[in-house]
Amino acid sequence: MFKEGPIEGLEVRALNKYTDGRGWLAELFRRDDLDKEHIPVMTYVSMTRPGVARGPHEHEDQADYFCFVGPSEFKVYLWDNRKGSATYMNRAAVVAGESAPAVVIVPKGVVHAYKNVGERDGFVINCPNRLFKGEGKKDAVDEIRYENMADSPYELD
Repeated sequence: MFKEGPIEGLEVRALNKYTDGRGWLAELFRRDDLDKEHIPVMTYVSMTRPGVARGPHEHEDQADYFCFVGPSEFKVYLWDNRKGSATYMNRAAVVAGESAPAVVIVPKGVVHAYKNVGERDGFVINCPNRLFKGEGKKDAVDEIRYENMADSPYELD
């Protein structure tokens, strides 16, 4: 159903880790380096155990700004589910984390998941462009979940 190929609007940006005797620092985002649509409005961090996946799911109005810096390694899966997109029905995958620190900007309407493919617990920072549940947490969650969908076209390896 889906075919391998690029996904319109998907951005993968390598992150530089600046290391010294104290440890390292990575600049995650700069307002002057982002499209206005992707300016974060909140930030959260999650921990995912080895072999565990989060997703697949999509957002109708939210773009995700995932930061993978380690520890551990993640495989990020993406499926272009946007009927008006030039890359509709394409799928892609990216490996990011400790060995390849990266930001992955997922446009709204792109189904996505990530799996910890490393051997340690791994952290992911997300800086989405919409507030979870809206202002004051009064809105419905902007998420269409496919994790338990029978015969899902969104398969992880």
